[in-house]
Amino acid sequence: MTQGVTTLLELNDIQSGVLRPRQTPYVATYLLLRIDDQADGRELLKRLTPAVASAADTTSPLGDAWVMVALSSHGLQALGVPQASLESFSPEFQQGMAARAEELGDVGENAPSHWERPFGTSQVHLAIAATAPDRPHLEQLLSRARQAHQQLPGVAVIYRQDCAQLPTGREHFGFRDGIGQPAIEGSGLTGSNPQEVPLKAGEFVLGYPDESGMLPPIPQPEVLGRNGSYVAFRKLHQDVAAFRRYLAAHSSSAAEQEWLAAKMVGRWRSGAPLARSPEHDDPELGADPKRNNDFLYYDDDPKGFKCPPGSHIRRMNPRDHFKHEAVQVNRHRLVRRGMSYGPLLTEGVLEDDGVDRGIIFIFVGASLSRQFEFVQSEWVNQGTFIGVPAEKDPLNGSNDGTGVLTIPKQPIRQRLIGLPQFVTNRGGEYFFVPGLRALQWLADAR
Repeated sequence: MTQGVTTLLELNDIQSGVLRPRQTPYVATYLLLRIDDQADGRELLKRLTPAVASAADTTSPLGDAWVMVALSSHGLQALGVPQASLESFSPEFQQGMAARAEELGDVGENAPSHWERPFGTSQVHLAIAATAPDRPHLEQLLSRARQAHQQLPGVAVIYRQDCAQLPTGREHFGFRDGIGQPAIEGSGLTGSNPQEVPLKAGEFVLGYPDESGMLPPIPQPEVLGRNGSYVAFRKLHQDVAAFRRYLAAHSSSAAEQEWLAAKMVGRWRSGAPLARSPEHDDPELGADPKRNNDFLYYDDDPKGFKCPPGSHIRRMNPRDHFKHEAVQVNRHRLVRRGMSYGPLLTEGVLEDDGVDRGIIFIFVGASLSRQFEFVQSEWVNQGTFIGVPAEKDPLNGSNDGTGVLTIPKQPIRQRLIGLPQFVTNRGGEYFFVPGLRALQWLADAR
């Protein structure tokens, strides 16, 4: 395969959850398992594999629902994968997320010492994600998962997290979620921004050319690595009360609160982007999937007078902001899957009720270091790339009460100061999502 030739993906060997967009509405359950016996671990994979839909399936046997299976480095060891194969995985995957805390900015309250157990330990071996449009379909998926691990004493479920779309259809801070996703060449799925060309499949699935025109290194043997993807799993707690208090303390009216929230995120809560509606919210635009992600920055808003360069969505995807510079934005793109957990905080409440709520984030890519870790360390937790080294993402950054956001304005810029930490990492891990043939290989005792 050469660059410029459309890639034909082996969709029937790629797990559906890698490419398929999240349902709306959705319910989901994430299970983490520990493998104490190699034979039982392999038997578990043998039982689970028939329940895993491929990306070639327009719908699974249960409808718009699917199961995804992923393994950590410790999990591959527990299955008895040969040492040479283990060492062929990327170094950061072998080390695990907790060992990469300094690089990720997981310090202070985000540090692994504060994570929920079993995150940050060697006990997390296998992850099962069950996703469906409603609870009856989800229960059918979970029933199949239970049948897979029942009567296998060498396998234990050690963690469960349930998720569901909130009644508002938004995430806990009140913003429409899950709007922007890249188009992947050969997937058959269109991206959310019609102005962006599809990215090479090798940016997200191993075994195909990436944006450099090269084949990234893949785990060996090839049957294990081909059509697989790396995943970063994060449980992110959202301090909704603190977010509301900050907006109220720095605004003189409800309208100004909404304006400040939009400047911090880069969108109005309806999903309408500041790049297309800078002066006021436009709920009709925000609800239109053909228009709410149809924008670029370089020609229309290079200085950030509409959408601040330091806003959340502009940091996560600068789009064409650097099109005449050395920054290769397309080399740092990610497929992102976010699902809310926990109940809504009652509207208008400014004090935390002690209930855990937030988002489970799944980041999918071909390179943990070049994609997830780069975005987290360079674009989220510092601002050198936009000329403000001391500034962090105003929403997701590891701010400590002294955070700053510069809002370009004429004649004088505005600065939000004293930003606290609104989002705290409660735990995470690096996983590998094998192709279906790889799952069968892993299940084979030979």
